[in-house]
Amino acid sequence: MGIVLKQSLKNIGITYLGFAFGAINTLFLYTKILPDEYYGLVTFILASGAILMPLMAFGVHNTMVKFYSNYHDAEKDGFLTLMLLIPLLGIIPMAIITFLFQEQLGAMISQVNPMVKDYVWYIFLVALSMGYFEVFYSWCKVHLKSVFGNFMKEVFGRIAVAILLLLLYFDIVSLDSFFKCLVGLYILRTIIIKLYAYSIRFPRFKFNFPSNTKEILVYTFLIILGGSAALILLEIDKVMLNQFIKIENVAYYGVAVYIATVIIVPSRAMHQITYPLTAELLNTGNHFGLETLYKKTSLTLFIASGILFVLIVLNLEDLYLLLPESYRNGFTIVFLIGLAKVFDSMLGNNNSILFNSKYYKTVLVFGICLALLTIVLNLVLIPELGLEGAALASFISIFIFNLVKLVFVKLKFGFLPFTGATFKVFATLVLLGILFHLLQFSFHPVINIILKSGLIVLMYLGILYRFEISEDVSGILAKWLKRKTP
Repeated sequence: MGIVLKQSLKNIGITYLGFAFGAINTLFLYTKILPDEYYGLVTFILASGAILMPLMAFGVHNTMVKFYSNYHDAEKDGFLTLMLLIPLLGIIPMAIITFLFQEQLGAMISQVNPMVKDYVWYIFLVALSMGYFEVFYSWCKVHLKSVFGNFMKEVFGRIAVAILLLLLYFDIVSLDSFFKCLVGLYILRTIIIKLYAYSIRFPRFKFNFPSNTKEILVYTFLIILGGSAALILLEIDKVMLNQFIKIENVAYYGVAVYIATVIIVPSRAMHQITYPLTAELLNTGNHFGLETLYKKTSLTLFIASGILFVLIVLNLEDLYLLLPESYRNGFTIVFLIGLAKVFDSMLGNNNSILFNSKYYKTVLVFGICLALLTIVLNLVLIPELGLEGAALASFISIFIFNLVKLVFVKLKFGFLPFTGATFKVFATLVLLGILFHLLQFSFHPVINIILKSGLIVLMYLGILYRFEISEDVSGILAKWLKRKTP
């Protein structure tokens, strides 16, 4: 876990920095500067782009990680050349469809909100940029150089968005220019990560593709379906809300979901490095190492995501007092999405195991079925329950999908991620939740949040250290305490 822990800690720091800027943007700048309906439009464009991203990347970002370690150095240039060309199989048809049917596509997505009609090309360009960004990011990850890519993904864009919002606030750019610059930002981010990826290993274009190219193409095609299914589970609610209710509600929903999404920051950071390591363990048949990594990532991520969930839920009332009144009715959304994210984190590197194993085809079928279930649930629950219906649909779908993956790994590999320490962490979180729910402060909301969070984290770390629940966490705390002790 040495290299995992080292790069994961760097990635966690960068990812939290990104989420800090994201919180400023999402909770304050967007809500104060953009009219609610235009904030909803931003959320819709980015969510739509994210859903189309696997098709634009054509699954290459996952394929590269799975197969790269199989090749000798002389074969890698042909493989990387193939990886750069494959996305065109998705991009070119999508560009043609968008060009020929722009009016029809615009009419389809603007039945309830007419303003959406003029932004079809914005969605395409954002999706295109996201797709190739992930390709070059994977280029970095297979060389175990994930930190800069994580910075570009989590921090760079959010700082730039904050600057754009301030320029809009001071009337330096118009609202129309803001949306154009937002798209340009995603394109710029892709160009920068491309240059960095090439600095790690500059491509020497060779068209003598690997002997297993057919296998690569089959895997790539199937992984598109899996990637699309996964993103449908995560993003389709924001897109489908646009089809049923006024678009400003997408903004309200997006803010609540963002608050809950903070829970998966440690997971996103750790997966940058555990994904290629998992692929290598599977390729070398190291079953013991795989089980050890599975259990350690599960426990570490549960420790982190669990306390974040408790902190968010216990401080949510004070946090909402800092937001405009129209954004304050999202407790149920935050709770349901947050709970789903905790369960997702508890599975550790489960996704890495499944998508890099020989069973990936079966898992893709599960994902597609559950993506369809998500769409059906949204169609039923959004008209009935509104924003809470979208959250409930996402919770049910994510819970079922994770349960299926958990059972499948157990059946095929013979191990679960949970240990006795998992239940100790759960008991600790329940105890802290009950105790601090009863403890209320009457100061300014910011002071309340800082004071309560500080006490919760201090007690939590104390319990983890005292009872040595996690070797990795206890080791980090012990080193930190030694540095602080004269």
